[in-house]
Amino acid sequence: MALPVRTNMRHVLVFIQKFNSPKRLLCAGARLENKETPRGGRVFSGIQPTGVPHLGNYLGALENWVTVQNQYPSVLYSIVDLHSITQPQDPEQLRSNILDMAASLLACGIDPERAILFQQSQVSEHTELSWILGCLTSMPRLRHLPQWKMKSKLKNEGSVGLYMYPILQAADILLYKSTLVPVGEDQVQHLELAQDLARIFNNRYGDLFPEPRALLSSTRKVKSLRDPSAKMSKSDTRAMATIAITDSPDDIALKIRRAITDFTSEVTFDPEMRLGVSNLVTIHAAMAMISVEEAVSQSRGLDTGAYKKLVTEAVVQRLTPIREEIERLRSDPVHLEGVLARGTLRARELAAPVLREVRQRVGFC
Repeated sequence: MALPVRTNMRHVLVFIQKFNSPKRLLCAGARLENKETPRGGRVFSGIQPTGVPHLGNYLGALENWVTVQNQYPSVLYSIVDLHSITQPQDPEQLRSNILDMAASLLACGIDPERAILFQQSQVSEHTELSWILGCLTSMPRLRHLPQWKMKSKLKNEGSVGLYMYPILQAADILLYKSTLVPVGEDQVQHLELAQDLARIFNNRYGDLFPEPRALLSSTRKVKSLRDPSAKMSKSDTRAMATIAITDSPDDIALKIRRAITDFTSEVTFDPEMRLGVSNLVTIHAAMAMISVEEAVSQSRGLDTGAYKKLVTEAVVQRLTPIREEIERLRSDPVHLEGVLARGTLRARELAAPVLREVRQRVGFC
């Protein structure tokens, strides 16, 4: 096994900036090869650097990402830090969160040799394509997207960035001529915007972008341990509601022990009537890699209190090696920076010729 190359990210980015001067990168003189979408499809997905992922992130997205990287010939995973600043961010904390997310993705099984792992803000083509696509998008179209409705109501008045971030999300996808996007059900409408913009651009300027399709995960959504009617979330202020993938075995045991269930001691799976118990069954089945039916079968003869211990064992067994690997990777930030820098170079090799073609078709050069 080859040792990882230790590269200072800042040094690599200086090289990127020198190599990618406007004349060489953006117009006809660029020397980068235009790599077409490979047979079998190109996959793109992104995750915000908002702290260490929780159990819902792992089961709802990251576990699927690891599977996907082994199924498709071209896969890109981006730490989408441009999206994260739609909410106020402390600069030093954001820098730390980006490396923490890189460590988390690697520890969960993302292989930078199989998938391109990179930091979104270091590939400036994302923002330029976002502006061009924004000029093809109507304001009513954005106002109807669910996350704008929800988040702007919570804040009474959302930022322009929050309003326009679905366009940046579409640019993230189309920039690489992605054909498949792993998404949750709550993101399907935003993917539909990317599909619409691909059609609008193609109709106006000629065929360039394939229309991306959703790659839905089969994993059920993990609910809050304190409110099983809501999904598990990093923004939940209740300490007992969310299991982080870096939680200690004792913390995991405490949180599951205090998870909301009901007054029936028997364990059954009924997501409509027994939300809390069904959430524990979902977690148990997913972490033990068994069916829901098998999880319920293993609970026979146990009351919910004893069953919680079984769930705890499954969660601890899966998360312990991930937690230990995250701790190891966090101790070597230079390595993490190098992984992201090399991913940036590979991402720009794909993004630059696509943006060059967009600029030519629009009439910029």
